[in-house]
Amino acid sequence: MKLVVIEGPGKRETLKKYLGAGYEVFASKGHVRDLPAKELAVDLNHNFEPKYEILPDKKDVVADLKKKAQKADEILLATDPDREGEAISWHLAHILGIKPDAKCRIEFNEISKDAVQAALKNPRTINQSLVDAQQARRVLDRIVGYKLSPIICKAVKPKLSAGRVQSIALKLIVDREKEIRDFKPEEYWTVAADLKKDQNATVFKAQLATHNGKKIKPANKEDVDQITAHLNAAKFVVKSIKKSKTKSNAMPPYTTSTMQQDALNKLGFSLAKSSQVAQVLYEGVDLKDHGKTALITYIRTDSTRVSEGAQKSAREYILDKFGKDFVPTKPNVYTTKKSAQDAHEAIRPINVNLTPEMVKPSLKDEVYKLYKLIYERFLASQMTPAQYDSVAVEIEAGDYGFKATGRTLTFEGYTVIYKGYTEKEDEADGVKIPKLDEGDLLNLVKLNTEQKFTKPPARFTEASLVKAMEEKGIGRPATYTPTITTLAYRNYTQKDGKALKPTELGEVVSDYLDKYFKGVINVKFTANMESRLDDIAENTDKWQDVIASFWNGFKGLLLGADKSSVGFKQKPVETDEVCELCGAKMVIREGRYGKFLGCANYPNCKNIKSLNKQPDAKPVGVCPDCGKPVVARKSKRGKIFYSCSGYPDCKFMSWDIPTTDKCANCGGVIYKKVLKDKFSFYCANKCGVEIPDQPRKEEGEE
Repeated sequence: MKLVVIEGPGKRETLKKYLGAGYEVFASKGHVRDLPAKELAVDLNHNFEPKYEILPDKKDVVADLKKKAQKADEILLATDPDREGEAISWHLAHILGIKPDAKCRIEFNEISKDAVQAALKNPRTINQSLVDAQQARRVLDRIVGYKLSPIICKAVKPKLSAGRVQSIALKLIVDREKEIRDFKPEEYWTVAADLKKDQNATVFKAQLATHNGKKIKPANKEDVDQITAHLNAAKFVVKSIKKSKTKSNAMPPYTTSTMQQDALNKLGFSLAKSSQVAQVLYEGVDLKDHGKTALITYIRTDSTRVSEGAQKSAREYILDKFGKDFVPTKPNVYTTKKSAQDAHEAIRPINVNLTPEMVKPSLKDEVYKLYKLIYERFLASQMTPAQYDSVAVEIEAGDYGFKATGRTLTFEGYTVIYKGYTEKEDEADGVKIPKLDEGDLLNLVKLNTEQKFTKPPARFTEASLVKAMEEKGIGRPATYTPTITTLAYRNYTQKDGKALKPTELGEVVSDYLDKYFKGVINVKFTANMESRLDDIAENTDKWQDVIASFWNGFKGLLLGADKSSVGFKQKPVETDEVCELCGAKMVIREGRYGKFLGCANYPNCKNIKSLNKQPDAKPVGVCPDCGKPVVARKSKRGKIFYSCSGYPDCKFMSWDIPTTDKCANCGGVIYKKVLKDKFSFYCANKCGVEIPDQPRKEEGEE
């Protein structure tokens, strides 16, 4: 018997279908060995040696794995094909006593028969460079989290924490909020003319563009009145007409970040939801007549690269479905960013013959929608451009110049399949410009003027923040979702509709970090650190050297911040309540366990009392029975449990938190289990779907 060890149990059934007889599949359910939660566990004096231990909640899993490994003729480690997956395999090999030179590692970018069989034929040794890159990230984040958090707690308020990449994401949100707050709108006006060639001709619109050959933007009503007075007396004459054939190329297939952005913008999915649904598509769904089948390739990637086999299949499908005019002469190839790891293909369907409509009856609605988005984006990326007849007309009216543009689709190209998801249509699309000749005199039908004001930059959404992080080289595909989720969990950000807004606490923390740790908590430094992690992965740098260069600068900043007498703690808020012991006013203070009322005469008077008569009943979830908020409560023994705020009418109670999310596999309620260092999620129906964990104290890793 050969034992194949994977991470998530959700893909076990899909994988077994392609392994054949003689193989047993075991799921580690993610990491089984890590740095212990209650200590730094990194030896700063001895080359940053990390201290690993088996996770407390994985001891039974490890015990079961060891029993199966003892009976196995061969052990193959098939964890996810990224740096974190490589590190998990390394930890598993250590636990199972597998030798470093053993060819025990197999990987596949998709769970398909061809990919799995190819992986079985080509086992390799564990790539220590990839492991070291991940190990460096883990150690870096641990040092930042455990050394910086206590200082923030001392300077701002208790029970706070900070992370390396997460702090940069917070700074982006805070800086944007300050831009919006400081923004001063400026007035401007637009002027457009409704024109026609003769009495029965089509009316078309032209926009004011120039004055005496220079660009113009009227600043106020006085400017507009002067312009319109001139135009009402002017002759409108066609100065030039430019006709051209233009093309629109398809967008590349999805990377992790572009998929997350489109899932939010076009489907309304949060980052957490898009990650969860994509995981289901990657691990496999039950299809009629096919069994458990994976539908898409690996979901954590920053590459737009596509394999030759996938290109060939797509071209054959396009030829059969749409005809030869829709198939490019050569396959479309898209440029991947220089900063990308390019370890995996783009996100694409495994089998283009399994169309969204074919599998729709077997899928939950949200799973179908994301598969359709991924499928059509990929297929469109392999098609010919859309073609247009474009016309640009310049019109003279005395001292002023106007422009009118129009564009008519002449060949659909890739838009034949992607028309439902194309970006916002160009204003020129579909505008009908009548037949005109140079020198034609036009009739002015009406002048349209509109007062406008410049707008501040928009707040980040989850999608636009991911885009900004990617563009600036901050984080990597697997870090975006946990990083942004952690900001919300720590109450550093909140949502205003789809927009992300920093809380008061978030701004205070960000300002503190900017004051004392600007040398390492900044975009350029963090992006450079990502590049150095890439160097480790490519075996051109040692991970200990990278950590040392960081620590040598960071420890000085820590010392300076800790010695500073300048605190960022908020002043106590005075209330109308009077201290019954000394007569002074009571003020709202904040301590280790939250807000409370304390005497303003402290320390001479140490009177304190609860701020609320009832314990803090902040909603943490939604009751699956009646829909009212679920709140945290304490049992008589001090244990936290969660119950419906509608008690006693609704008697719902749970040791875990019911969320508003539904299982993409069976529709059951998703519950959140609060563990020491992370949140773990599971389906109420125990249907076996795997949902990624989220960190509690430290930001996510790649």
